[in-house]
Amino acid sequence: METKTMSFRDTIILAMSEEMRRDENVFLMGEDVGVFGGDFGTSVGMLEEFGPERVRDCPISEAAISGAAAGAAMTGLRPIVDMTFMDFSVIAMDNIVNQAAKHVTCLVVKVRFQ
Repeated sequence: METKTMSFRDTIILAMSEEMRRDENVFLMGEDVGVFGGDFGTSVGMLEEFGPERVRDCPISEAAISGAAAGAAMTGLRPIVDMTFMDFSVIAMDNIVNQAAKHVTCLVVKVRFQ
């Protein structure tokens, strides 16, 4: 097996692109991920390859982004969320803990007791 040296940015783009090619339910959403290719270039070229339906620029609202992602995941889609900075991921915890986790728990309980 050949070893290839890549930057973190290139490996992120590669991993997201591979999943989006493999599964049409996977999409990317975040601030400036489309036209600008992400704040740190982590989605460069993805808008051209996958189009605006699967590479979604979102307003500057981490709560809205994480809420939309939780809702999309509940319907069977597979969102990738670009939060740009780790500091903002704490805001997403409300939607993860209070919305998405409760939905998953309900599903597990239903499967267990059927």
